[in-house]
Amino acid sequence: MPGRKSIDEINRRIERGEVCVVTAEEMVEIVEDIGPERAAKEVDVVTCATFGPMCSSGVFLNFGHSDPPIKMRRVWLNEVEAYTGIAAVDAYLGATQPSEDRGIEYGGAHVIHELASGEEVVLRAEGSVTDCYPRESVETLITIDDINQAVIVNPRNSYQRYVAATNSSEETLYTYMGKLLPEYGNVTYCGAGQLNPLANDPEFRTIGIGTRIWLAGSHGYIIGEGTQHDPSSGMATLMVRGDLKEADPEYLRPVVLEKYGVSLAVGIGVPIPVLDERVAASTGVSDADIEVPIVDYGIPSRDRPVVKRVTYEELRSGKVEIEGRTVRTGALSSYKMALEIAERLKEEIEEGEFTLTQPVEPLPREREFRPMPYRPPSLPRVRDIMTESVVTASPDESIEDVARRLIEKEINHIPVVDEEGRIVGIVTSWDIAAAVAEGKRRLKDIMTEDVITIRPHESVDEALRRMDRHNISCLPVVDGENRVVGIVTRTDITEVLRRRG
Repeated sequence: MPGRKSIDEINRRIERGEVCVVTAEEMVEIVEDIGPERAAKEVDVVTCATFGPMCSSGVFLNFGHSDPPIKMRRVWLNEVEAYTGIAAVDAYLGATQPSEDRGIEYGGAHVIHELASGEEVVLRAEGSVTDCYPRESVETLITIDDINQAVIVNPRNSYQRYVAATNSSEETLYTYMGKLLPEYGNVTYCGAGQLNPLANDPEFRTIGIGTRIWLAGSHGYIIGEGTQHDPSSGMATLMVRGDLKEADPEYLRPVVLEKYGVSLAVGIGVPIPVLDERVAASTGVSDADIEVPIVDYGIPSRDRPVVKRVTYEELRSGKVEIEGRTVRTGALSSYKMALEIAERLKEEIEEGEFTLTQPVEPLPREREFRPMPYRPPSLPRVRDIMTESVVTASPDESIEDVARRLIEKEINHIPVVDEEGRIVGIVTSWDIAAAVAEGKRRLKDIMTEDVITIRPHESVDEALRRMDRHNISCLPVVDGENRVVGIVTRTDITEVLRRRG
């Protein structure tokens, strides 16, 4: 394409101090005034940014080895649990994880901010004792300087755009979009509109894997598409990494959403090299060009209805009209902070402190975004829940001996088996009590010979149906030769169903 620039050429201009950098806000006016063709010749880089709650954020931490060493099975930082299923002293602290002692008023986002601020936090861990990791637990104060690596890895940041929220119901709702007043009492929204990186490069011509970015004051990278990446709906996302040790806590701020939970407000800046006229045109996008659906959160459904479509310009005006009423709007994100980040990145590029990188791979432009399917799994099999260590008796045993066994083992049913372990009867604690009252002495005189059984491969719901049909509370589990291999009770099944909800 005639007049096309390269990233290498722009980097040479940065090194020589000859680069022309503007913010995305400034680029709107430039493109409007002189057009994209001339803008492409005059502008080298457009700095974009966003700042707002980004729940899908967190940090990988390596604490180093204690003496004696510990293999961390569970770990808490200021009573906020981090995930430890990776290595002995590695953990991932998620921003939205709530504190165990303060609940949703304090969480992973607060710990991340405090670490970035150089504050001490309490590390408490429980260990899985092995020969090479003999320590059972540890509790110590740590700071960011004590940690070997503190790598910000955010699975989903910087939505290209996000829905606005309102509430048609008669109740106040507390959501990740903030407090939604009843009967369309307000509209909340999030995002930087014309400053947003992905809104300025919707075709991902310059943004991709390996793009260097400004992440909370550190220099980081885009490492892939973000989770829930849905470019066909205009809701592309980024997965990013950075260094918490270099981060500015001003751009990693904990957020508490009333009666909902904790989030982390993250500041991200992305430089867009103006390679040609097409890039210049896309970076001239304005708030008036970006449409946002207002979605009704008063409908408790995954597919909430769209009440109205508006632009960021309308949302940022402070009010929109819904069904003939003027409704106030409010932002969860900060345009002011996003613009500040764009200005800081612009300054770093102009001073030669930040150069651009060529993506090694573009972000996918087509990606099917799948909702969670609803396919309730079948109930577990009897073999999954049966008791395998079965207490049995023989027909010739005395009732007194069997009664003693029932009491010692704290059970209510005993299958009666022959010498080969095949079932020939069953007795219950009620049978024993009645036999004692009647003066009977041998088990074979009181046992029920017509025993209702079940096989290990049969389903739990079939076991429950069989118990109901025969008005019993227990089933011996037998193999193909009628040998007892387990026992399942109504209590066992009830507990499984309770856990599964």
